[in-house]
Amino acid sequence: MDAELNTLLAALMDIWNVVRLQVQNLLLPSRLWQLANIAVVLVVSLALARWAQPRMREWMKGRDWPMWRIRALLVVHRRLKLIFFTALMWLSTWTVQSATAFPSRSFILELVASLATAWLIVVFGARVVRNPALRTLVRWLLWIYVTLWVLGLTDEVSSALDQVAMTVGETRLSLLTLLKGTVLVTVFFVIARFVSATGGDRIRRSEDISPSLKVLLGNALQAILYGVALFAGLRVVGVDLTGLAVLSGAIGVGLGFGLQKVVSNLVSGVIILLDKSIKPGDVISLGETFGWVSTLGARYASVTTRDGKEYLIPNEDLITGQVVNWSHSNEFVRLDVYFGTSYGDDPHKVRKIAIEAASGVSRVLTSRAPVCHIVGFGDSSVDYILRFWITDPTGGLTNIRGNVYLALWDAFQAHGISIPFPQREVRMVNDAITVKDASDAG
Repeated sequence: MDAELNTLLAALMDIWNVVRLQVQNLLLPSRLWQLANIAVVLVVSLALARWAQPRMREWMKGRDWPMWRIRALLVVHRRLKLIFFTALMWLSTWTVQSATAFPSRSFILELVASLATAWLIVVFGARVVRNPALRTLVRWLLWIYVTLWVLGLTDEVSSALDQVAMTVGETRLSLLTLLKGTVLVTVFFVIARFVSATGGDRIRRSEDISPSLKVLLGNALQAILYGVALFAGLRVVGVDLTGLAVLSGAIGVGLGFGLQKVVSNLVSGVIILLDKSIKPGDVISLGETFGWVSTLGARYASVTTRDGKEYLIPNEDLITGQVVNWSHSNEFVRLDVYFGTSYGDDPHKVRKIAIEAASGVSRVLTSRAPVCHIVGFGDSSVDYILRFWITDPTGGLTNIRGNVYLALWDAFQAHGISIPFPQREVRMVNDAITVKDASDAG
């Protein structure tokens, strides 16, 4: 332990000596004017960015470009200070180098220009990481690394970080190993995310694959790529993975007892994707929830209703519960509308008018013509059922029924067909009140 501590202190002293030497070199009289040049370039860059940013913002408002191009312009807009500073630093460096043959006269200028260029490359390169928190972490780690690399401190810092270590079994884990592992796993995850997104887009665009199989293939591809990225990153930094077998077995036992519902939902999701009983785009009703399936996840299905609400239904409920899939085997959906007319109206004429009225409503299929039947003789009316077909239940069921009722009302008004309603009459007999149905009065 004392030997490792002494080695760590020696590595830190090496870093301090290099930094102290660099600071002393910067304070030499022959290089102070370069620092003044850098300060002038910094002030000019801030002034140019302050002048250009509002004008660029106004110019961007009038652009009708794709979203990815607008996002790229926003990144450029936020980094105008660094862009101007980098460009002016290289311009100043090349000007001094062309005016003098002594490399020391432009050493600091070239060093700062190289450092600014590296920072700028990191800013744009980190955009491939979509998660904001992870992107910030990657950006700062890369900024620190490129700064040490440009300043020539990578060997000293690596030696110091390697001294802070611990031994787990036969594996030695140092701070340097953990940092390398974090960076490599992050890089592999970014690559896996890009490959899975590209492959997922190709799978979704394929017309020969069913929607449920597309979801299953996309999830499987994502899981495989992320798993490979994790194990590859750990393997590259020298982590022994044989011990993970016992650990994964213990974790599996814990999952079996503590996460039964989660595992059940995962297995149910795989079953749903394999048997194709429910797939994205289907219109389903489960209890009082009616809507169409927007996404099928590993744990739940997202069902969007007509009023804009999004219900997250566990996959287990879709397996064990009674689900009405309105578009499972075909796209045809039959709807029923009940109504009644007066006994004085010809039922043959009523049926004909009802069929013609329903056929004239948009969304009602004419290839499967509506039908109308008498279903009973009520107390005040002859009762009918009108049946019609649609192929777009995602457009709503209540609204199409309402449109058919309105068409029936207009058609009955035009042909003089009445829709009766229960009536009562009151008779006064010897100060006693008797209530009789109007149908029994005569």
